[in-house]
Amino acid sequence: MTDTPARHVSRRSVVGLAALAALVGPMTTTAHADATFPQPSADPPLDAIRSYEDMVKELDKIRRTSRYGVTVRTLSQIGTGQSLSEQGRELYVATVGTGARAVWVQGRIHGNEPYGLESILSVLKQLGNSGAADMRSIRDAFTVHFIPVYNPDGSEANIRETILWDRENDVPRLRSDGREQRVDLNRDWRPDGFVARESLAWYEYWAMVKPKFALDIHHQGLKRDAVTGEPITFSLGISLAPGGPTLPGLEGGDYDVLTRQMAGHVWQSTRGRGYVSIDRYDVGNGLVIDIRGGVVSAMMLGLDHAGLNPTRHSNPAIFFETSGNTRDGSIGQKARGKLVQQNIVAQEAWLSGLADGTVRGLDPEIWEDIPHAEVVGYFTDWGGVIPV
Repeated sequence: MTDTPARHVSRRSVVGLAALAALVGPMTTTAHADATFPQPSADPPLDAIRSYEDMVKELDKIRRTSRYGVTVRTLSQIGTGQSLSEQGRELYVATVGTGARAVWVQGRIHGNEPYGLESILSVLKQLGNSGAADMRSIRDAFTVHFIPVYNPDGSEANIRETILWDRENDVPRLRSDGREQRVDLNRDWRPDGFVARESLAWYEYWAMVKPKFALDIHHQGLKRDAVTGEPITFSLGISLAPGGPTLPGLEGGDYDVLTRQMAGHVWQSTRGRGYVSIDRYDVGNGLVIDIRGGVVSAMMLGLDHAGLNPTRHSNPAIFFETSGNTRDGSIGQKARGKLVQQNIVAQEAWLSGLADGTVRGLDPEIWEDIPHAEVVGYFTDWGGVIPV
């Protein structure tokens, strides 16, 4: 087992859920970095963020110029039952590598969270062209399926969700109050879900691919260390909490262990970078999520929808959360390069650590070493708030 560094112990202890109402904002231990926040603005620099059209052009360029065989296809070409977004945009996936094990990396499931796209294109280009030992190891071990933009309609509209669309009349579907019907695609992989076409399309592709591991790249708000006030630029987590009500019961506890190891390896690989200030993801007030309707949650649970996953394939996963999003105007240009770069470094560390076995060699207790709030409860989509 790999030795872990000295443990960061939370400086604040919260006892019982009664204390939650008195607490304001997320609590973390010090994450130790000279990090830079994006500057909030009423007019965020959207022109500097890649559009759907930019992605299509860049994917084609990477395909044409790669040395190690990058393949770019749409779900229409692959032949899934649903293959287009609600508004009829093609859904793109790029693959690289020759390994027997598939890996799934997705970005921009929320349209106002752009840096999954940016960082995925960079990592794809690197894997397609670099002869470095770590890149060779990844290509040999895996076939990596990159989904730069899971939600193209929301991305183009600069909104979190997708909009349900009446294709016959080319207008949004409306609710009874006259507002657009919107669906959060990261809450739509559940037995009573799959309302949006994108959800059905990507779920069928996942069931075809049967990945061994998955990574989901997100953004969060402008989080600060509750003790020092320092910016937190990057958080690690998963939608089924390690040690929580659900994850320890999956695959004999193996997913709980592997989630801790994957996050711990990424933390070890990024925490020495001066521009990264890293902690564990939470939703404030000592609460972490245990949400079973999320996309990667459904992957871990082995959801079988419409008979598309009859063997109940499942896979472990983690997610990244970067500070700032376009909806809140907190995606400022000043910190953009650093925030994209931290996702690039973290993706490459995650992939290489899984490929060479480093992740599996870690003591899963490294999860407790990552700076974090004192966990007092689980925020769920199935049972309210559940105390630890």
